[in-house]
Amino acid sequence: MSYFNELSKKISKNDQGFTLIEMMIVVAIIGILAAIAYPSYQNYVIKTKRTDMMSEMQNIASEIESRKLAQGSYSAISASVKTDFATAYPRQGTQLYDVTITDPLVAKWKITASPKTGTQMVGDDNLSLNYQAVKCRGSVCGTGEEWTK
Repeated sequence: MSYFNELSKKISKNDQGFTLIEMMIVVAIIGILAAIAYPSYQNYVIKTKRTDMMSEMQNIASEIESRKLAQGSYSAISASVKTDFATAYPRQGTQLYDVTITDPLVAKWKITASPKTGTQMVGDDNLSLNYQAVKCRGSVCGTGEEWTK
């Protein structure tokens, strides 16, 4: 017990906790960090959802070409492609994009994904992909990294 008595004598009243000012400084620092981090997080979420849609458009394009090879012509698969793929995406959860495909489906097809109104993607540009693998995001088009800019 003598050890604890000596220890308690060494601790004065001023050394027993944090002051209100110290606590306010910590809260202010946390608030500043949150104010910086939250918008970055939101941008990351939007970019991730856009990337998911881009991937889905690549899958649709692959499926169009696979069906065309199997059936022999675009006209033979036009109706089924529209039924299967020209819908809102993602198919599960909150739908963020409306997908349209050239009607009727011909050799020079184009897939377009438009952000749905009332969703967090509403400020994003339209995405498109055509039969030549030309990707467009808004008015910027090409065969490289145009979707990610």
